[in-house]
Amino acid sequence: MNATATSLRIALVGNPNCGKTALFNRLTGAHQKVANYAGVTVERKEGRFVAPSGRVLQLLDLPGAYSLDAASPDEAITRDICEGRHPEEAAPDLIVCVADATNLRLHLRFVLELKRLGRPMVLALNMIDAAHKRGIRIDVAALERGLGMPVVETIAVKQGGAEALVMRLDAMPQLSVLPPVGAPEGAMLPAVDNNSIAAAAAATRSPSADSTQDLHAQVRALLADTVTMPRATSAIDDSIDAVVLHPVAGLAILALVMFLIFQAVFSWAAPLQDAVSAAVAATGAQVGGWLASMPLLQSLVTDGVFAGLGTVLEFLPQILVLFLFILILEESGYLPRAAFLLDKLMFKAGLTGRSFIPLLSSFACAIPGIMATRSIADPRDRLTTILVAPLMTCSARLPVYTLLIAAFIPRHAVLGVFNLQGVVLFTLYFAGIASALAVAWVIKRLRTDKSEHALMMELPAYRMPNPRDVAWGLWERAKIFLRRVGGILLALTVLLWFLSSFPAPPEGATLPPIDYSLAGRIGHWMTAVFAPIGFNWQICVALIPGLAAREVAVSSLATVYALSATGDAAVTALGTTIASQWSLATALSLLAWYVFAPQCMSTLAVIRRETNSWRNVWIAAGYLFALAYLASFITYQVARAFA
Repeated sequence: MNATATSLRIALVGNPNCGKTALFNRLTGAHQKVANYAGVTVERKEGRFVAPSGRVLQLLDLPGAYSLDAASPDEAITRDICEGRHPEEAAPDLIVCVADATNLRLHLRFVLELKRLGRPMVLALNMIDAAHKRGIRIDVAALERGLGMPVVETIAVKQGGAEALVMRLDAMPQLSVLPPVGAPEGAMLPAVDNNSIAAAAAATRSPSADSTQDLHAQVRALLADTVTMPRATSAIDDSIDAVVLHPVAGLAILALVMFLIFQAVFSWAAPLQDAVSAAVAATGAQVGGWLASMPLLQSLVTDGVFAGLGTVLEFLPQILVLFLFILILEESGYLPRAAFLLDKLMFKAGLTGRSFIPLLSSFACAIPGIMATRSIADPRDRLTTILVAPLMTCSARLPVYTLLIAAFIPRHAVLGVFNLQGVVLFTLYFAGIASALAVAWVIKRLRTDKSEHALMMELPAYRMPNPRDVAWGLWERAKIFLRRVGGILLALTVLLWFLSSFPAPPEGATLPPIDYSLAGRIGHWMTAVFAPIGFNWQICVALIPGLAAREVAVSSLATVYALSATGDAAVTALGTTIASQWSLATALSLLAWYVFAPQCMSTLAVIRRETNSWRNVWIAAGYLFALAYLASFITYQVARAFA
């Protein structure tokens, strides 16, 4: 797309942890769309906003990068777009490079790399308030002269913190753009010579030792001329890090933080969960009454939609409580420190500290976690992280866990302070983490290449989480969950209702109608395989739609048991029903199953897309199923023996 007098296409770039995405959200608000670049799973975020003059500014949030010498698919996308070489993305009219004002020594090197491309640029000095609090003083005018580009101070997390940048962008003149690869003849050319841009880009992609040293020398000269730093710019951060990064105290703090999070999932969410449950039950009863004259439709709505989806909706508060803590830890700057702290442990298991962030993302969903492995440069470490990411306890497992824990684990106090249910939930999460480390250790022993790679990563400054960004993240998570409920979960619930309702039972039948249905017959056939681990036919039926999404198992169980009711009996609470019909051994076996089970076809599809190998898909599915069956078998048999 060519620039016009009323529009400007801007690429927003910067190192990770510079506040680039927060600035993008501040500028574009709700006017943004997210997709993936074709052929890869690198996220593409584009938004727009209207400047005071009425000019439309289009903003492309590019993946974080440390250098144009790309070491990952994310950095390759950023490099190609900035150079105007991406086949599907028009070259930007302007590059806005976002830099952390508290850490210019690191960020200015990337700024100088981008400058070599010869494109119009603006430097946004973000987190300038944090720099001032640390006593860092930046001579913006001198930095502008030294860089030969506009420099603007921003505070992305504060209202009005980007106004100076908007005014500067609005004042930019009409610019020409470099046509993308394959553009037709006559496309607008850049103001600078094409050959010079290509030569500069090639030099940047393959920097010589002299070139790299020259960049470092320029950074040192710029800092000496423009930045005044006190003797101790991060005394508070250093004091905190002395504790949280301590090899013993730090690990204890991390374990305590995670333990308290899982306690809160049960304690804080309980009132909201009860409110959602009551609202769903009341609505279901009301709608069911309206449909009393149409028994088949009434069964679909009450036994299918409300009994199925309504049960899943009750777990939304717990999912949001979990993500509230994760977002706060991420915003505060603690998560990279946790990665650094765990690097030694993960290194022994065949991973690196860089695997921590993708694995932590997998607590939300294994899909973005697997996609986040693109930041791991070493292909062996990346593949290992991909294969163990499904072992992280994703949010889709949480409805299953909380259903079974609430039904079978009493709310006893532990040590007079903690809730036994929260302790069990923490144990399940810990089991997933321990299993991932164990599997990674086995993979490390099996691979032939034994070379190792040291962890190098930036530890950002501590900062107070921004309520707006936290709220936005929770809203995004809620929308994802509700879309799943209204999309795939609804379709599968209706399908399961149909399979559980037809064909009708024969005359004189003595069993509930569902026993004669297609779903009932399939469930009874499957018990031959799953009876040794304590699964009844109802659980077997629920496992099938659970292949699409793990949380569907809860709605499936609700539908199956609602349709299993005989006479005038009605299933009002799934937890109460299974507590009266299952043994404790069966419940514990199902919990063990879900620690490992590969019941998510989307995850397997992403493994195929990220590794470009069906072999890796079968390896992942095979070992996860084997571990799930073995863990359930041991759990069930031991629980029966002691019970």
